[in-house]
Amino acid sequence: MNQRFAYLLLLAATGLAGCITTAPVPVADSGTPVRIEAPRATTAAPAGKFYTVKKGDTLYSIALDHGIEYRELAAWNNIDNPSRIRVGQQLRVASAEAAPAAPAGSAEVRAIETGGPVTARALDGSPAAVPPAPISASDRIKRAPVGGKLPYSEENVALLKNREAAPVAVQSPASVATTVVPAEKPPVAAAPAAAAAGEIDWAWPAGGKIIATFDEGSAPGVTKGIDIAGKIGDPVLAAAAGKVIYVGSGLRGMGNFVVVRHTPAYLSVYAHNSRILVKEEQAVTRGQKIAELGNSDADQPKLHFEVRHQGKPVDPLKYLPAR
Repeated sequence: MNQRFAYLLLLAATGLAGCITTAPVPVADSGTPVRIEAPRATTAAPAGKFYTVKKGDTLYSIALDHGIEYRELAAWNNIDNPSRIRVGQQLRVASAEAAPAAPAGSAEVRAIETGGPVTARALDGSPAAVPPAPISASDRIKRAPVGGKLPYSEENVALLKNREAAPVAVQSPASVATTVVPAEKPPVAAAPAAAAAGEIDWAWPAGGKIIATFDEGSAPGVTKGIDIAGKIGDPVLAAAAGKVIYVGSGLRGMGNFVVVRHTPAYLSVYAHNSRILVKEEQAVTRGQKIAELGNSDADQPKLHFEVRHQGKPVDPLKYLPAR
């Protein structure tokens, strides 16, 4: 009887053991950075600036209106053929300098960077003492005796004389006063040459009479620059030093025209030429002959001249010297 009872107990224990499952232990991977998303998905705003193509737009007109080179515009949008853009298409008109921010409600897990401080921990999980990191040369500060008095030196005498202009910050631990000696302020860097339109050495692009002046309006047909009368073949001169960023006839109503970049913010435009004498990417100097006056896509021989600041037309007469 006892043997039979022991046998039944053994069978019951075996059945219970078969019903028990063991969950696998999760393993953390410390490889590349991992982004853990919150349950509710969110979409980050795209970096950069975009423009929606409208009827009548061309790649060249969009580039000119935003003060950028059409090659940059094509590259940012993977456009192989400049004539193939469609109404409603969104084009990036500014480079994406920053990556999109992490969506709200998400956490970012990164691997520990090599070369940083090493944290030692005991096997039971409690933190162990870590020796302080060595003080780098950039972290060192000058020490002075208690009371903030400095030893005699020409440097310290000059410092005390200028204390009102440059007060000394003093921290006061129990036994030592820490004196932070401010570093000499570096000289303010001068603005780069021709950084603003007022610093560009402007010159008249042609010598004829002004027959149309700048108009602030935005309606079709409004003059975005000035028109200068002349004869076919008259010289068209670069209004300032710069680099040619466009040569062609890609804009309706402009004929054969040239665009010169003078600074990252300022461009000049020369339209209706009969002949163009420069090439794209060519550097030009102030007063250099870049084209010959004409009547391409115009009702009479004339030069249409524009100055653009960050793509926006501005009145050239505010920049050109008085005649």
